[in-house]
Amino acid sequence: MPLLELRDVRARYGGADVLHDVSLDVGEGEAVALLGANGAGKTTTLRVISGTVACVGRVSYAGRALPRRAPEQMARLGVAHVPQGRGTFAELSVRDNLRLGGYTRTARAFEADLRRIVGRFPWLAERASQPAGTLSGGEQGMLALARALVQRPRLILLDEPSLGLAPTMVSRFFELLRAVQADEGLAVLLVEQNARVALGWAARGYVLEAGRVASSGSSDELSSHESLERFYLAG
Repeated sequence: MPLLELRDVRARYGGADVLHDVSLDVGEGEAVALLGANGAGKTTTLRVISGTVACVGRVSYAGRALPRRAPEQMARLGVAHVPQGRGTFAELSVRDNLRLGGYTRTARAFEADLRRIVGRFPWLAERASQPAGTLSGGEQGMLALARALVQRPRLILLDEPSLGLAPTMVSRFFELLRAVQADEGLAVLLVEQNARVALGWAARGYVLEAGRVASSGSSDELSSHESLERFYLAG
């Protein structure tokens, strides 16, 4: 049984039809990429899952159909959403950003989670009182991932984590993500414009075109897919 399942999902956003009968699934502990050109519906798909965009169709999580979803409900069920632009609060300290990630947890549980996270991101302890807006883009990306992990999720939705990062920082981010996923058994649904990076990390993926699933398969299969090669892997 998939951890996450979408069946024939349709959604409108900004007054326009964006998703047209989208079906996909993510297994427990699985790494899945969601690819496509700008405007294909990738971000809207993540927002449907996290409960910030309404839809028609079936969304199921952990074997349970969720006809109505709210962001807080999805967070409590174990879905963490790292939005495009990372969603850090620039004026708040690093620690306060992490605390927002653990808003569904008690103060005692948060402190225990904070110690666990700092063990993986040691620099967070040194920067705890520093405003998040003064961090580099790569550090803010790491902070956004750490904030999601404080929630103790089963599924992380990542939207364009490589956006604006230097290639070396992108490599570091995905190395850390791979380690975190393996250690904690997380499922990850990744939206990523850089198809080479995404398919080098994920086990399989889906390609959206104009709000529809145009193709799906293993990373090897998608890497050799003619349309993907022509539009997303050129250069």
